[in-house]
Amino acid sequence: MENKSSTFYSVNKNTNPNYKQSSSKKVLDKLKILFENEDYLIVEKNAGITVNRSDTAGGEVTLQDLIEAENKIDKNDIDPDFRNRSGIVHRLDKETSGVMIVAKNSETFRKLQGQFKERKVSKSYVALVHGEIKPPSGEINATLGRLPWNRKRFGVIAGGREAVTSYEAISNLKSQISNEILTLVRLFPKTGRTHQIRVHLKHINHPIFSDPLYGGRKVARNDRKILPRVFLHAESLSFNDPKTGERVKYRSELPQELEIFIQSLKKVVK
Repeated sequence: MENKSSTFYSVNKNTNPNYKQSSSKKVLDKLKILFENEDYLIVEKNAGITVNRSDTAGGEVTLQDLIEAENKIDKNDIDPDFRNRSGIVHRLDKETSGVMIVAKNSETFRKLQGQFKERKVSKSYVALVHGEIKPPSGEINATLGRLPWNRKRFGVIAGGREAVTSYEAISNLKSQISNEILTLVRLFPKTGRTHQIRVHLKHINHPIFSDPLYGGRKVARNDRKILPRVFLHAESLSFNDPKTGERVKYRSELPQELEIFIQSLKKVVK
């Protein structure tokens, strides 16, 4: 349970007084700073942006590139891990949008890493999944690991790493194209495994809408004709401020393309 004295921030580029537009066109189009103090940034990642530079990222602009272009992190800090990651403390999948935290110095970076490791960071996500989830709330506890026959994918496997995700259904919707029932659901991962939410939802036979890896080839192909990104959004992030110890929470609203898609669906009234 979160501290009742926590500070809550619901911020977007139109209402947040700390939101700062970039002078670089490349960054202006892609990077949203939701909150900033002397120790960290809260940024909102768009879908389609890879978080970290890598050999597989090719020549695409990553979130790491955008952060460095803003000159927000301490470039004189000699901590190699902090420098190599440009202060990025955690990750989101390329097609997942939402809130992320970036440390501006190595001391904050280490403290935040410690909170993630000790599971002191609370996160919530919103997803749209196929089918009606029953029961409407619960917990998925299933160990995860990389699939031996496909190293790009993860699955529920014996001897995998512990992974726990709680969920609460928000509403049931119906596609006006296929008449399929869909569920808008809020998820609370208690561990932070790669692809955890996506694999857990597939495991209970409710894959995320437009998920090209775990939605099933035919289903995902049809989904992506009408929504060309996975419907998964990192909605909120709560942690202890590394300097003050105060519990703070930051929230990111659903991006426009997901809001528009939700509006195209019919609400199921029971």
